[in-house]
Amino acid sequence: MTKIAKTQPLHTPLAAPTIGLVEWFQPNEHARVEKVLAELKELGVTELRTGISWADYYTPSGKDWYAWLIPTLAQQVKVLPCFLYTPPSLGKVAKTSSPPRDLKAFADFLDVIITDLGQHFEWVELWNEPNNKVEYDYTLDHSWDKFAEMIGGAAYWAKHRGKKTVLGGMSPIDPNWLQLMFDRGVMQYIDAVGIHGFPDVFDQMWEGWETNISRVREVLDRNGSKAELWITEAGFSTWQHDEFKQLQEFRNVCQAPVNKVFWYSLHDLDLERSTVGGFHVDDREYYFGLKQTDGSPKLLYRLWAENGLEGLNKFNFIQRKTDFSNQERYSVVTGGAGFVGTNLAKRLLEQGKRVLIFDNLSRTGVERNLQWLHENYGDKLEVYVGDIRDLQSVKRVMKYANEVFHFAAQVAVTTSLTGPIQDFEINARGVVNVLEAIRAQDNPPPLVFTSTNKVYGGLEDLQFLPDKTRYNPSDKNILASGISEARPLDFHSPYGCSKGAADQYVVDYARTYGIPAVVFRMSCIYGPHQYGNEDQGWVAHFAIRAIENKPISIYGDGKQVRDILFVEDLVDAFLLAQENMKDLSGQAFNIGGGVKNTTSLLELLDLIGTYRGKKVNLSFGDWRPGDQHYYVSDIRKFHEATGWYPKNSVQEGVAKLYQWLCETRGIEVSLPAPVATAVEQETDNVAVA
Repeated sequence: MTKIAKTQPLHTPLAAPTIGLVEWFQPNEHARVEKVLAELKELGVTELRTGISWADYYTPSGKDWYAWLIPTLAQQVKVLPCFLYTPPSLGKVAKTSSPPRDLKAFADFLDVIITDLGQHFEWVELWNEPNNKVEYDYTLDHSWDKFAEMIGGAAYWAKHRGKKTVLGGMSPIDPNWLQLMFDRGVMQYIDAVGIHGFPDVFDQMWEGWETNISRVREVLDRNGSKAELWITEAGFSTWQHDEFKQLQEFRNVCQAPVNKVFWYSLHDLDLERSTVGGFHVDDREYYFGLKQTDGSPKLLYRLWAENGLEGLNKFNFIQRKTDFSNQERYSVVTGGAGFVGTNLAKRLLEQGKRVLIFDNLSRTGVERNLQWLHENYGDKLEVYVGDIRDLQSVKRVMKYANEVFHFAAQVAVTTSLTGPIQDFEINARGVVNVLEAIRAQDNPPPLVFTSTNKVYGGLEDLQFLPDKTRYNPSDKNILASGISEARPLDFHSPYGCSKGAADQYVVDYARTYGIPAVVFRMSCIYGPHQYGNEDQGWVAHFAIRAIENKPISIYGDGKQVRDILFVEDLVDAFLLAQENMKDLSGQAFNIGGGVKNTTSLLELLDLIGTYRGKKVNLSFGDWRPGDQHYYVSDIRKFHEATGWYPKNSVQEGVAKLYQWLCETRGIEVSLPAPVATAVEQETDNVAVA
């Protein structure tokens, strides 16, 4: 039995490790460096591991680049420079993973950097993933003698120059390789051993941090080494859109019994660039970032930035149900942490139903909705954090569904214009995943799918007459009743196309496969639990901006007219659709406030101004592609089929939303007594949201 050194028994936990980040920079990425520093500040991170490429240093601009990079980073964070990559002209063969012909040249390079820039860092890391053939081609150094001589000499010289040394992180973690480094005499000059881990991505037979770390510590203890143990790179690729797993693995590594952890990385890799392993040879390599390439934050980044590192521990309700059973069937609400899904889940849970929310939590604020549901209805609430693009996850949650409400979607026209492929995959492919999961059942659960009025296009063939505050259609029938389902479909914008395709897939699966399914082509929905922005949820967006005394920008002239529907009335319609599914299946219905609940943007802002006590600060921008001057739903078809009608007027509904928004911010507001009473009843349990 191996005797464990007394310096640190394995069962005694270390203090929580220091958490840093890893980000590699290409020469001349000055703007990205500044962006990264701003993001590190937002996250409260003070340590950064980055590379100093020996190969890049000897390019024409390389020396100047690092002379700017390292001091710039060191002004804000503690830098761990990782020295790697042989200049091809100096290698045994002409590639960056080759051992150099002159092994001492690596130490000489290190000496130059320490002389010029050593004041900006305390530690140096010697190579990166030396037991990964892509990073160090050990087939050119079968016995590791060359590597040991190169790194041992560099470590000796770095210590002579007053620096502490980190042995480049093993990937995969291999205690036998580490023992070889002891046998080769390298470790006498090493102050910290680095290891890398990518659970369930590259390390597909992952046994956990505790197991891997204990094996490495055993080697250190056996050789009497006092070297610290660092995780110099850990991460999780979201290439399968699994941001929950990234959050989960980050929380796991933050509990590892090591001195430091460096998480890889802040940004996804540019899809137009080649990795060390080749151009898209392995797509997993491109999606390790906390942010996407367009700057959109993933779930981990958003929660970390908003709540701090310690605050991540409070999100235990963000989970992934795994113990599915036919004995506990449930209502599935995809996109259930969103505004509409939260209100529906609330109603279903109040009826005593078991509810499973399927959501990827990609929208800002939805974790607050999920937390509110968990705190108020946790005994009946199940959560599966997953992505609608993942067919296997969709099948898993649909297997024991009694009924399905499919709301998960990319919801903004503007986002679809900049990312049409993502828009298609979420909206069109996502609904096919849901339909296929339902079709696989012996007894398919009934589906209510929320489409959009954008399937009717821009309505360019209609004429609208402006007055002081709004557009009105010249067609008297449309003025009296709104746009009916008889209107031909005319998809505008990628969003209109993806939602329109999804709309028609649902209708056709009902017709072709006999799946019980209904489509709601919805107008503007608003109400409590809506954290709107100018792209989606504009009623709440206007109210939020007004409450926060911020200016409001609108596109066009503000006379655009919509019928708006209070979310509680929409929930009534959802439940009626499920109750009457036998008669309604295979049909699409226009759902909104109807002609009795219309408002223009200008009129809505005036109404909000009356609740606020003063007018809002307003500015105007250009019209956007696909924007409709007028859209009002003809809701007679669904009314005749079920008896449904909206119960809340525009004034009543907006007042309820406005008061809820004020209450969640701890702001007292006095609205007309009858409305205030209704709101009080509506929001008894909302103050904790």
